[in-house]
Amino acid sequence: VTPMNANVGSTDKIVRVVLALAAFVFAFVTGIGSALGIVLLVVGVVLAATAVTGFCPIYRVLGMSTCPVRR
Repeated sequence: VTPMNANVGSTDKIVRVVLALAAFVFAFVTGIGSALGIVLLVVGVVLAATAVTGFCPIYRVLGMSTCPVRR
């Protein structure tokens, strides 16, 4: 993702990583094979991926961005 496409700011990335880690922990606690465990794993992967890439498709659809405006 080029900086022009990035729409996830630094603070947002940190929050996403923390939430992803929490989702992974709860997935393992509840059991990875359970329905809730699978949902938590998927949520964790999506949060981690959007944090790493700096791009959130939902933000794009909603016209949102948490990146600082570059001048």
